[in-house]
Amino acid sequence: MFELLGIPPQALFGQVLLGLINGSFYAILSLGLAVIFGLLNIINFAHGAQYMMGAFVAWMALNYLGLNYWFALVLAPIVVGAVGVVIERLLLKRISHLDHLYGLLLTFGLALIIQGLFRNQYGSSGLPYGIPPQLAGGQNLGFMFLPNYRAWVIVASLAVCLATWFLIEKTRLGAYLRAATENPTLTQAFGINVPLLVTLTYGFGVALAAFAGVLAAPVYSVNPNMGGDLIIVVFAVVVIGGMGSIMGAIVTGFALGLVEGLTKVFYPEASSTVIFVIMVLVLLVKPAGLFGRPA
Repeated sequence: MFELLGIPPQALFGQVLLGLINGSFYAILSLGLAVIFGLLNIINFAHGAQYMMGAFVAWMALNYLGLNYWFALVLAPIVVGAVGVVIERLLLKRISHLDHLYGLLLTFGLALIIQGLFRNQYGSSGLPYGIPPQLAGGQNLGFMFLPNYRAWVIVASLAVCLATWFLIEKTRLGAYLRAATENPTLTQAFGINVPLLVTLTYGFGVALAAFAGVLAAPVYSVNPNMGGDLIIVVFAVVVIGGMGSIMGAIVTGFALGLVEGLTKVFYPEASSTVIFVIMVLVLLVKPAGLFGRPA
């Protein structure tokens, strides 16, 4: 069987698959950040903690209530999204007129509190969460073995990302959201409840993070640090794609996951820094990001 630059095809395609898996999580998490920042101008540093909460809700639903993965996939975004609604109404609303830095500091503090609470209750070691029986096993493609659950993660993430893009860019609700962002006073004058739109948008962005957490639970161990390890990379993805750009978050998330996976094949030493190197280069050439609009 052929080799590319001395790399066996199984190793190459295996890393491509791993890159797509990571890219799926980068895309859906950066999409949630882009929705919140683009429509609300909030830099949500608690996003990683909310992703972790989604995984823990799935784990608790299984172990305490006996609810399987498919129920958790619906339940966790609703529960964590509701927590996001409470956070927006009680905390973020009070600082909405202040500089972005205050929102970043507040959500950073919330992230530390949430992680601390879960670490105190469940410890730092990972908790197992099994793959649902319907997605166990895999397919032998000849050149590689494709686990069914990995394929599901990629398809589900892509479907949710595209559905979110369509909702915001192509529907009347999305038009209301964009109008409320650009001119809230005029939008409210037309009878649209702008504060409610803001609250629901934040809750929706948080629900996307929780959905990603449920997808990640069978792939990675469920632990309080899983969001903190990922959020810095996701912020880099958002910056590269363009802060607030919906399509930029989706395309850049999947693309950088692939780049990271291929880097592990050809130059493993750079795999943990390649995304940040790309971020620096993009900011030097196009400060608004690849898909962003200049301020």
